[in-house]
Order: sequence, then structure tokens, then C-alpha cells
Amino acid sequence: MKLPWKKDETSEDSGESSVTTYAADDAATEDSAPAKGSKTTPGKGRPTPKRREAENRRRGPVAPPPTTRSEARARKKELKNTLSKEEKKQLSAERRAKRLEQRERMMEGDEAYLMPRDKGPVRRYTRDLVDARRNFAGLFMPFAIVLIVLMFMVPRAAALTNLILVAFVVLMAVDGVILGRLVNRRVAERYPDSQDGGFKLGWYAFTRAMQLRKMRAPKPSVSRGDEV
Repeated sequence: MKLPWKKDETSEDSGESSVTTYAADDAATEDSAPAKGSKTTPGKGRPTPKRREAENRRRGPVAPPPTTRSEARARKKELKNTLSKEEKKQLSAERRAKRLEQRERMMEGDEAYLMPRDKGPVRRYTRDLVDARRNFAGLFMPFAIVLIVLMFMVPRAAALTNLILVAFVVLMAVDGVILGRLVNRRVAERYPDSQDGGFKLGWYAFTRAMQLRKMRAPKPSVSRGDEV
């Protein structure tokens, strides 16, 4: 039986337990909070993701390929700004290795890496015809350099040097006409259904003949004097 002058022990016990719980929570909060004036920051309990990983998670669907060169340059510049210094170096090394590989394949005559003007069996056969022949036009570059040096060393012989250069150009043009006719005739015999011929094919052969043998691209696959 509860007497009016006695206190409610149950209420007191519950009040004391509530006060104790609040005090414990306050103490835990004070312990977990950094001390005043401290320069340390509590850890998040997980490693901070790298910038590239975070961007990959936010990237979403892959954008369509660029349709213009300006758009491709803009995307390349944007991608370059998001990379770190080490990633830029790695990307540059990979591109350099890729360019070297493409050049090597092109110099070897791989059709997948050739320029459009060099592709096809007709153009390959034309290159072989030019490389197997001793072309007068191939002497133009070294001969022109020698004449220019003579003009500076012997100014009095400038008129004679110019005359020799003009004669050399005429002979080179005659040799180019002979080469063009030869190439068109041989191509018509081997590839009668080919639409590649005429002045365009002759000019292609002449421009290759003007280059020094070591500077020709793709590299010659036949030696001088070989039967083609």
C-alpha cells in the first residue's frame, strides 16, 4: 500500500537512469570530438578515392566519338587537364610508341598504315618500277645543293650556274615524261581493268623518283636493276 508521504521510488530510479544515460552520451561526444586547438582531424574510416576513380564513377555513359577536328582537340585538351603529371608522362610515352610503330609499319609497306595515295596493288607496282630504275630525277636535290654552293663561292659564275640548272631541269622533265609513259604502259599490261593511270599515276612515279632512295616512304622493296 502506497502512503501519501512516501516518494515514488520507481520515478526516482527512472529519473536517475535518464540522467546517467545523458551524462554518458555527453562524455562520449566530448571524447570523440577533437580537443580544442588540435590540428588533427578524425578519420572517416575509409580511404579517400582518387580523383580519376571518382570521375569514373560520375562519368556515366560513354560519349559518342568526335565528328570534327575542333571537337577532338577540345576533348583532348579537357582530358589532359584532368590527368596528373605521371599520367600525362605515361600517356605521352604510349602515344610516342604508337606513332613509332605506325611509322615502321608504313615504311614496311603495310596496307593498313599507308597513306591513301600509296594504297593498292597498282601503286605498289608503280613504286617497284621506280625503285628498280636508275632515275635522272633522283640527282636533282644533291645537284641543286652543289650549284647553290658554287653560286655563293664563285659569284662571277652565277650566270653559268643558272644556265646549267635550267638545262638540268629540262633533262629531268624529259626523264619524267619517259618514266610516266613507261609506268602507264606496264600498269596497263598487268592491270588492264585498273582505273588508276594517266597523268596522275605518272606524276606519282615522278615525285617518288625525285626523292633520294633512303628518304622514300614506303621503303623500296626491290634493288636497282631488278626485274619487276
